[in-house]
Amino acid sequence: MLPKLLVIAKAPVAGHSKTRLCPPCTPDQAAELAEAALADTLEAVAGTPCGGRLLFLDGPVGDWLPEGFEVFDQVEGGLGDRLAGAFAQTDGPALLIGMDTPQVDPALLSGSLTRLAEGEEQAVLGLCEDGGYWAIGMKTSRPDAFEGVPMSVDHTGAAQLERLHELGMSVGMLPELRDVDYFEDARQVASENPAGRFANAFLAMEMKV
Repeated sequence: MLPKLLVIAKAPVAGHSKTRLCPPCTPDQAAELAEAALADTLEAVAGTPCGGRLLFLDGPVGDWLPEGFEVFDQVEGGLGDRLAGAFAQTDGPALLIGMDTPQVDPALLSGSLTRLAEGEEQAVLGLCEDGGYWAIGMKTSRPDAFEGVPMSVDHTGAAQLERLHELGMSVGMLPELRDVDYFEDARQVASENPAGRFANAFLAMEMKV
């Protein structure tokens, strides 16, 4: 059976999501881009054969949610606690991604799931250009994989890789991506998937800021 696909995300609410896009964006514009990024991400997950689709959400569900997802509230705490909470509610192999890489597509996700399911490694990790990571997967759920890993710093990805190794897990590396933190990131990511909702929202907004 294929691994499950997990998405961890914030609901696209002004002042709550994608705040590092401000300025030049207003909080409302940042939320519009966040919604488009989340919609593209969930569409890619919906189009990927997998063992189940789970959304761990901070905030209310909106009409951007496709059918076929189980929705769970995130646990309280920092990002590491929330990631651990998602894996704690998942049995068997699973791959988790965020909403910051709307350029993902079913081909990339399918390849990542296959690597996790069929590869010899116990885990997979997809790093980001800024030092973070966009995906983490484990054949056996290990919520303790996030203990002591500093989040949202320029060496988060390296620290996460080290933590997996500390637990005795071999790790297969997935393709490196750029995630959307700042406005220039948004411009670059929009160019990678020009047909997506995120690219359309960014192009419409770029003329206003």
